[in-house]
Amino acid sequence: MVERPELKVTVFSDYICPFCYVGHARLMRLGEEWNLRVNWCFIELHPETPVAGQPVAALGYPDAQWSRMQENLQRMAEEDDLPFSDPGFTTNSRRALLLAEAAKSLGRERFYRLHEALYRAYFVAGRNIGDPEVLRGIAASVGVPESLVEAAWREPRYPEHLGHYRELAARVALSGVPTYLFGPRKITGAVPVTRLREAALACANPA
Repeated sequence: MVERPELKVTVFSDYICPFCYVGHARLMRLGEEWNLRVNWCFIELHPETPVAGQPVAALGYPDAQWSRMQENLQRMAEEDDLPFSDPGFTTNSRRALLLAEAAKSLGRERFYRLHEALYRAYFVAGRNIGDPEVLRGIAASVGVPESLVEAAWREPRYPEHLGHYRELAARVALSGVPTYLFGPRKITGAVPVTRLREAALACANPA
């Protein structure tokens, strides 16, 4: 069996961003060709949103624009055979981001179990991933210890990590999520897998 070459990529994302959900699935398809090493940089998109959640209308999108976005998302999800349902509300993602950041210490397998479970909970099951009890249940279902959940929300190092990601985002002039950094090459949006593959090849074989 031929060993897959390593591919390092930095990704800025948030669990309440539907394009990040689609973009994650597309990036993971590169794992068929490369040994992916992803630096997940979590960016809180709407820190002002209450934990209880609120209607998506509170985000300020005109109805016509929101309808176009949802149609586009449905089309992309269907193309990728990805389950997707508009949850109809937005929520505060901070606790989910802190939990995912802390889960990195458990190793790739359990981190990705949680990472994908958070997306599915919100964009498939329509659960409120801002609710601490919902998050505790998700964490338990994928083998994340309760002690780590509490540490994620209590210890200052995890918010400090999110602060570092905001600083990095400012340095690279982040304009939206998901954003991928393949070496010096920056790609923003849930772009087709072909574009991600082109960037990966350029990173792996610089001129």
